[in-house]
Amino acid sequence: MTVKTPMPKAFRKVWAASGVSSFGDGVYLAALPLLAASLTRDPVLLSVVTAAALLPWLFFGLIGGALVDRWDRRRTMWITDAVRAVLLFAAVGAVAAGWIGIPLLIGLAFLLGIGQILFDTAAASYLPELLERDPALLKRANARLRATVEASDRFVGPSAGAALFTLGRAIPLVTDAVSFVVSSLLIRSLPASPPKPAAAKGSLLKDARAGASYLLRDPLLLGLSLRPALGNLAFSAGTAVFVLFAQDELHLGPTGYGLLISTEAVGGVLGSMLTTRLSDRLGIGGGLILTAAVLTVAQAGIGLTDSPVVVAVAMALRAAALGCTIVLAASVRQSVVPNELMGRVTAAGRLMALGAAPVGALLGGWLATVAGLRAPYLIGAGFLVASTLVSLTMTTNRKIEAALARAELSRREAGEERAAPAVR
Repeated sequence: MTVKTPMPKAFRKVWAASGVSSFGDGVYLAALPLLAASLTRDPVLLSVVTAAALLPWLFFGLIGGALVDRWDRRRTMWITDAVRAVLLFAAVGAVAAGWIGIPLLIGLAFLLGIGQILFDTAAASYLPELLERDPALLKRANARLRATVEASDRFVGPSAGAALFTLGRAIPLVTDAVSFVVSSLLIRSLPASPPKPAAAKGSLLKDARAGASYLLRDPLLLGLSLRPALGNLAFSAGTAVFVLFAQDELHLGPTGYGLLISTEAVGGVLGSMLTTRLSDRLGIGGGLILTAAVLTVAQAGIGLTDSPVVVAVAMALRAAALGCTIVLAASVRQSVVPNELMGRVTAAGRLMALGAAPVGALLGGWLATVAGLRAPYLIGAGFLVASTLVSLTMTTNRKIEAALARAELSRREAGEERAAPAVR
């Protein structure tokens, strides 16, 4: 019987901070469109507010990764959360004073998006330091964190945000700000990152390119990044027209639409909880192959049925498979990427994945116009077939195990060099 290594106590603080912050994010994500819609009914302006949160990844993503690799990662996280709290409290003041407007909301979303880049990249880089890059611990930790995010950010938080907005436009912003304060205090009490060796501070752009180049030259890391890029092409194509699909093809009203959305959060939580068991049975590579196949079948199933129940089941399966994929891919990346490159490689991978989302959304709108509302799902399933082929060829058990073995050997050699006595 295998005895599991216990999680360090410090991880509980990371877990708690993630839960609090994710709840606040869910409140904010539900309230921001409602606040924007109370100021304008122009669809273009509303879409700009939504897009403003993602634009920082295109302009600042790689640079943010380079900065995280230069800075103390724990300090980066708690200071970023503190600054985000200040921004939200300032927005609350603007609402109270009657100064709030669409330009201010766009600026707020953009600045909070920059904060998310720094925080998420630093968090993904700090976790391997905290868990000493142990693959088993990383897998369990990422599964717990992902389940918490699914439950808080996509299920409890949005419903709470919508309810709080009815009590007052500023209340959801206050709630999110307080969540950042609590998260910042929890993270500040964590162990500091190990000191980094002194190095010449060169060009940030050069540092950023080094991270992107490292990812592109490593077939395993490239495969782990192509998976979410192809997935976002497929999922964004469907998401862009899903409200119309639910109304016109499934004949659902607002309540039914809301229930469909909630099935994804439930599926995501269950998928994250089952990740460790799945990878223990099939291996990480086998788990990635299985989840890719499930995603393909689920996306095609949505496009082929007119039953809301079948769509709900497909969406739950899709979310479960996606949750597993995210946990497994993150755990491998955190185990094999050198510590000094972790922030930059993480940022490059996220840029590749997130950069595909707006392309998929535009493609989905065009396909729905020329071929009907089912086309984005059926064509999207084709992208997911390609994603399955990526898993079959680039992220197999053999390749992942070889990469983990090389990373472990490198860490042992580095440890022996540090422990070796000086020669006089």
